[in-house]
Amino acid sequence: MKPIKKLSLVAGAMLIAAASLQAYARDASAPATATSGATSTARQQSKAARAANRALSRKVRAALAKDRDLSGASITVRVKDGAVTLQGIVPEQSQIDRAAQVAKGVAGVTSVKNALTIRALGS
Repeated sequence: MKPIKKLSLVAGAMLIAAASLQAYARDASAPATATSGATSTARQQSKAARAANRALSRKVRAALAKDRDLSGASITVRVKDGAVTLQGIVPEQSQIDRAAQVAKGVAGVTSVKNALTIRALGS
């Protein structure tokens, strides 16, 4: 075979290969775009859920702080999808019950898990 014919044959084969790779890459990127849109939506929903959890946590903490029966209490509030968990230390059993009652009274709270413990003041 003549060198020019070989060169044109090789060049033609390379063009065909490059065109098919480009077409494959274009097809492969189409579903990725749809997936990234779904991922973006999931991120927005997750972000909104975290914001709602923080807002509800602030409301519960404010309600606990306003209650005069909970003096001397050190209470941490955690919220996930309306479910509130109370953790920390209180000086009396009555304050454990009162904290749960106050938390249940806040709008948006679906359940309360009470993980408070009793420890006398100063110990």
